[in-house]
Amino acid sequence: MTLPGLNSRHHRSSPGAVCILLLATLAFGARADAVIALIIDDLGDSRIKGERAIDLPGPVTLAVLPHTRWGTDLARRAYERQREVMLHLPMANLGNVPLGPEPLTPRLSRHEFRSRLANALKRVPGARGINNHMGSALTQEPREMTWLMQELRVRGLYFIDSRTTHKSVAKRIAHEQAVLASSRDVFLDNVRDTAAIDVQFRKLVRIARDRGTALGIGHPYPETLAYLEQRLPALADEGVQLVPASHLAAMQTIRRNALARAEAVNAVLAPRFQQRPRPQHPPLQEGS
Repeated sequence: MTLPGLNSRHHRSSPGAVCILLLATLAFGARADAVIALIIDDLGDSRIKGERAIDLPGPVTLAVLPHTRWGTDLARRAYERQREVMLHLPMANLGNVPLGPEPLTPRLSRHEFRSRLANALKRVPGARGINNHMGSALTQEPREMTWLMQELRVRGLYFIDSRTTHKSVAKRIAHEQAVLASSRDVFLDNVRDTAAIDVQFRKLVRIARDRGTALGIGHPYPETLAYLEQRLPALADEGVQLVPASHLAAMQTIRRNALARAEAVNAVLAPRFQQRPRPQHPPLQEGS
């Protein structure tokens, strides 16, 4: 499914395009009690696992690592299957875990930062958004996150914060830079066991029922893929709708903006009502 205003590398999102996206998103969410998005991370190293992820039922979002053996081919295949594709962008982490070629790190110049981002996007054709691979160090850096969000805004891409640290400033800066953004609520498979994955998936659905929306991230582990192959077809009967990550980010943007407008209106009107003199009525007469 193609959404206007988010899928062109050379397109600057317009207010009209974003409005169309938000209206389409409202229609998506109107049919369910709870809305979830699922991202499968770390695609690109295995063709077989990647193809199995692409074949999952429903609009699962696929996050592809750049500079991997099968990443470009899998991104093209997913795009042809009308799956939403993201760039799973390697970023500096606090544990100094190796990240492969050209990760984003705090020591880069802005020119090199932009160059690495552009190279990564070229290797994941059709990417509609970005989420961070690792990134517990870089997502704490306001300067680098501002650079990133400015690039995403120009390119019309959205951002999902994988929340590998509670100190991340990425989502806040995305909002400041007018970039559609959301963040992970649940990791499905930190424990690679079917029962543990089921517990996490139920938690995801519970959050969505409480808040209206929730976002989960999993990986192309055999246990995760097997669970989702069986579980996803039952969602509609439970009043839960699975949507692409871009739709979820747009829905949350609608709500956030509506709340902000309501608060602004209240801030203007409340003092006026408080200061308005109460009308004086004549005293009631006997027998009236």
